Amino acid sequence: QVQLVESGGGSVQAGGSLRLSCAASGFTYSNACMGWFRQAPGKAREGVASISSGGSTSYADSVKGRYTISKDKAKNTLYLQMNSLKAEATAMYYCAAHKYGGYRYCLGTDNKYWGQGTQVTVSS
Repeated sequence: QVQLVESGGGSVQAGGSLRLSCAASGFTYSNACMGWFRQAPGKAREGVASISSGGSTSYADSVKGRYTISKDKAKNTLYLQMNSLKAEATAMYYCAAHKYGGYRYCLGTDNKYWGQGTQVTVSS
């Protein structure tokens, strides 16, 4: 049974930082491309950052230079360090794992296992 459990969300002022974590289990973590996604009220879910099994990363243009995705293979945990947060970052943030191995980039929303989400609220 695949489980992705996010934590670390909260409320922060613009310019602040948050670190999200995602504990993963129930699938071959080492082979999976994993990512962070977000969904604001009334908007479609969008990819924020992804990291392949080999460590290749990709980011949405809106977060490049401010967000960093990483993973701890020993702990089966995915992270998203978010710095210089802006009000438009307010959204539910989801951890996801691609269902099939071998993907270097996985910012699309198809073929994913999803966590339950953690809320991030940035006040201006």
